[in-house]
Amino acid sequence: MTGPLTGKLVRDRIPDTIRESGREPVVRRLDAEEFRPALLAKLAEESAELAAAAGPDVLGELADVLEVLRALTEDSGLAWAEVEDQARGKARERGAFRERWFLESAPPEEPEPQEPASE
Repeated sequence: MTGPLTGKLVRDRIPDTIRESGREPVVRRLDAEEFRPALLAKLAEESAELAAAAGPDVLGELADVLEVLRALTEDSGLAWAEVEDQARGKARERGAFRERWFLESAPPEEPEPQEPASE
């Protein structure tokens, strides 16, 4: 038996699942202004669960993070294909994370030389 769930965005079928267990959830539909912050909070929640996951639980947590990212994409008026295209472009330009580089430090960039002001 789990404790009470309060104050969080849930997947579409969760209220029905709660009803099927003999309990009555108190839910409301978020408006557009509330939805994005709730999605971002859900992303943080699911990311924390992914960080704590191990073994076979990792797959389910990755799927949860992906579902939140898809909802954020749709809420932003974008298509998932656009996100994938952007990710591929960034991977081509900057690389991915396959090499596992961890940047310990880097010297500051040199300022661009400025041309003298003409009078």
